[in-house]
Amino acid sequence: MIKVGIIGAAGYTAGELMRILLNHPEVEIAFAHSESNAGNPVWMVHQDLIGETDLCFTGEMCHSDVVFLCAGHGKSRQIVSEKLSGYKGKIIDLSNDYRLAADAGDFVYGLPEAFRDRIRGAAHIANPGCFATSIQLALLPLARADRLGEIHVTGVTGSTGAGQKPQETTHFSWRANNMSVYKAFTHQHLGEICETLHTLAPSWTGDINFVPVRGDFPRGIMASVYLDCDLTEQEAQNLYKDYYRDEPFVHVVHANPDMKMVVGTNKCVLYVRKYGRKVHVISMIDNLTKGASGQATQNMNILFGLDETTGLHLKANRF
Repeated sequence: MIKVGIIGAAGYTAGELMRILLNHPEVEIAFAHSESNAGNPVWMVHQDLIGETDLCFTGEMCHSDVVFLCAGHGKSRQIVSEKLSGYKGKIIDLSNDYRLAADAGDFVYGLPEAFRDRIRGAAHIANPGCFATSIQLALLPLARADRLGEIHVTGVTGSTGAGQKPQETTHFSWRANNMSVYKAFTHQHLGEICETLHTLAPSWTGDINFVPVRGDFPRGIMASVYLDCDLTEQEAQNLYKDYYRDEPFVHVVHANPDMKMVVGTNKCVLYVRKYGRKVHVISMIDNLTKGASGQATQNMNILFGLDETTGLHLKANRF
């Protein structure tokens, strides 16, 4: 059994991670670290886990083979240097602290569909951002084929993407029946997206024009991506099918998708069409699973030589 530790265990991504790992046949959760909740049962915070575990939060760490960092952006680097100094196990960081090459050190960027071979030999993984995952999966086949140009993206995300700590734009009375644009053209995930695209297509010199939108729902991401391309629609669809042929979680579909196909799962659904000169790709994921904790579990499976789908046979709640 793989012994797992979770630091920052009271947040949304940690709760989703525990939901997955409690049913993972090769995993035992060794500790769930949260200083502010130390001594309290995990289910008192993650109430969907009542009856699933007797685990209590702890302010201490014990032996583990892998540690997941779920403490939030800007905190992981301090945790690694202080709490994990000298730690010999694997580390999977779900924050943005190590995603960019300039900050990464020995952390490997954990997008399996692009960098699986690098992940296999890594000790430390920087788990991609949620918007970054959705947008990159929409563009990887075109990048590999050197067909990128000026890229336009509108992405809509659920409120859980902003974390558990209440903010003006995440509480129910503001979010319900409401939408708004935020961080237009400046979103923090643009850096990691560009680095991946440049790795696959070094000659690409275009821009990504990304407009993120706050949706009035808790979880899920829809990214609408389009760019000029001289491929026919059939050629573009074949390109995507070929690229993702052996990928267990990415599905190229022939009908306009919706978010209920993926919420609660580690799946990404892609829909590829051509309109005039524009290739249009719709990418759907769950921001908490494929965009965070599910992908982190997928990376753990790769690190420990397990089938990538282990513990991730999750079905969406269609109704």
